[in-house]
Amino acid sequence: MEFRDLKRQYEYVKKDMDLRMREVIGRADFIQGEQVAELERRLAAYVGTKHCVACANGTDALQLALMAWGVGEGDAVFVPDFTFFSSGEVASAVKAEPVFVDVEPDTYNMDCAALEAMARRVAREGRLRPKAVVAVDLFGQPADHGRIREIAKRHGMLVLEDAAQGFGGRIGERRAGSFGDISATSFFPAKPLGCYGDGGAVFTDNGEWAELIRSYCVHGRGASKYDNVRIGMNSRLDTLQAAVLLAKLPVFCEKELGWAQAAAGKYTERLGGAATPPFVREGFHSSWAQYTIRLSCKEERDGLQAHLKGLGIPSAVYYQKPMHQQEAFLGNGYDDRDYPVTNSLTRTVLSLPFHPYMEEGEIALVADAVRGYLKG
Repeated sequence: MEFRDLKRQYEYVKKDMDLRMREVIGRADFIQGEQVAELERRLAAYVGTKHCVACANGTDALQLALMAWGVGEGDAVFVPDFTFFSSGEVASAVKAEPVFVDVEPDTYNMDCAALEAMARRVAREGRLRPKAVVAVDLFGQPADHGRIREIAKRHGMLVLEDAAQGFGGRIGERRAGSFGDISATSFFPAKPLGCYGDGGAVFTDNGEWAELIRSYCVHGRGASKYDNVRIGMNSRLDTLQAAVLLAKLPVFCEKELGWAQAAAGKYTERLGGAATPPFVREGFHSSWAQYTIRLSCKEERDGLQAHLKGLGIPSAVYYQKPMHQQEAFLGNGYDDRDYPVTNSLTRTVLSLPFHPYMEEGEIALVADAVRGYLKG
């Protein structure tokens, strides 16, 4: 059993995928080919923003946003404590300081009360300037963007939506990738919409920021590739990856999101309360990047994971260590007492095999194994 079966997905999109990739190879326009521009147009239309800029990966997408805003030394960037490393790494990369915020015990997304408290603390201490909030859409469910934006506005901050796991998710009819002043996503293969390597994109309604990001993506390019007007980076989505995404995008929109929703519902039904299933807020729609359950303690979680491994069932712990405990950030002097929920989640969560192409028998096998262990 695959944790996320990309081979099964390829078989479903193989005909269009192979055709699009052969077109790129035949034209040999591997960098900045016409498929990249087509993908940007289609992604912007899907998300509902005026601009989309494709780039090399999701981490660059986040950093490019901070660069466009001039975030730097002395600035505080607020980041959920329970997330992947890159969400905080990019703040340090531009010489700002990540300020980690505890998360909600049910959605695992940023806790707005904790964000308000941290923003007030930073403003009161005066060492850093509150500058931006990285609002992560964890495991597929959008963050509470309405409340986050209210807090950000109150403290004079910009909102950067990290939709790397949330692409395809919605609040009402509004899609993930449209909630930030700038939003970023990742096309890492295991993401809801993934390519066959690294890839990312930035979304915004602000044309000035979009053009600045395009410049930063290509070594600070000005009028031509040999006219460099600022220090940038090399962050381009290659044309083959754009072709892969163009083949996948219609299937993702029309089929996979619905199949993932159905698979999640079957998992929850089969588990029957044996463990705490994922919680999705009313009016919110998850793209189901992961199906993550919560156990009662670390011993139970680790025991279940070992039991599943013995049955040939893969699982994963996202995430094993809070951001505030990562060695790279220890010099910032975080207080462990500020993160009770994150500390608990790292000891109790377990992600089960999950993807839109899972068959009902596979879901039953995994769920029954979980129930059997916990009852035993």
